[in-house]
Amino acid sequence: MSIETGYEEISILKEIAELLNEGTDTNAVLSGVLKRLLHVTGLQTGWIFLIDENGSHQLAADEALPPALANDDKQRMCQGKCWCVNKYNNRQLNKASNIMECKRIEDAIAENAGETCGLTHHATVPLRAGQERFGILNVGSPNKTHFQKNELALLEAVAFQIGTALKRIKLTQREQETALVAERNRLARDLHDSVNQLLFSLSLTARAGVEMTPNDEVKQTFSYMQDLAQEALGEMRALIWQLRPRGLENGLVSALKSYADMLGLSIETKVTGVASISGKVEEALWRIGQEALANCKKHSQTTEVVLFFHAASDGVLMTIKDGGCGFHYDQNHTIPSLGLKNMKTRTEALSGTFQITSKPGSGTEIQIHIPF
Repeated sequence: MSIETGYEEISILKEIAELLNEGTDTNAVLSGVLKRLLHVTGLQTGWIFLIDENGSHQLAADEALPPALANDDKQRMCQGKCWCVNKYNNRQLNKASNIMECKRIEDAIAENAGETCGLTHHATVPLRAGQERFGILNVGSPNKTHFQKNELALLEAVAFQIGTALKRIKLTQREQETALVAERNRLARDLHDSVNQLLFSLSLTARAGVEMTPNDEVKQTFSYMQDLAQEALGEMRALIWQLRPRGLENGLVSALKSYADMLGLSIETKVTGVASISGKVEEALWRIGQEALANCKKHSQTTEVVLFFHAASDGVLMTIKDGGCGFHYDQNHTIPSLGLKNMKTRTEALSGTFQITSKPGSGTEIQIHIPF
């Protein structure tokens, strides 16, 4: 490698590093870096697959895909298997590979799915930071069937930078989640120590007023104040529970039982299976369970609730069912309430499925399945 070439590669790595250090949104960062990498290297096409622990890939960034790969909203890139992903999952891809024929391109040609623009091969580089792996970087150009050693070395250096940036983003997101939990705990403590105590004092004062005054009208006023204070206390306790779920450290089911008791519901629990649940999944199920139990309290006209919880190695299933009044629900129509929509959104954010079953007079059942 000449000194001039060395300086050029160092300049490229510096430019890529600056881009990687600027953002915290994974897809935006990867898209920007991929576009810049292709520009400075003179390559034309590239894409990045993020691959999870189960071997499932996600198209996180792409640039200048030929029509054969870009048609149908890039479905050919989002589904199915290919040689580079298989090699990655089988741990046969540990460094930049020169060169792989592209199975997705071959399949597109066989199916006459569109123009390939001369792209037949691509270089493949794993994205990793230390022992932690994140996915693969693929780059190529029309009619290019060979990469030089220095080209592969540059791609490998860039891939290491991307892997390090992905780890940084992951750690940053985890820190933000931890900070959010800490802030919720602080707010819950403040509400308990200030507003909650004030409402309790107001309730006691109103009760004393009822006992001290001989005037019936004044008694009714104080009694009304006491009722309002008690209602506000109940709402405040529910809010504090939502901010800081005391008892979650003893498990999700235990926390939901305690929350149901606080609402005045009688809950029967059935738990099967054994599996470790991540904090993110547990938090989502906790919020969904809270909303479901609150709906039972407000709308079902019953205090009897059943909670089914099954944890397995590939996912968790939670069902909350009441035998109350129910309501008319058609799965082909929009979900009728904001609370139910929020539950569905939380579930689908974790690639889960959310299902409601309800009929007038037959109660309501909410089922949530979240895969691992």
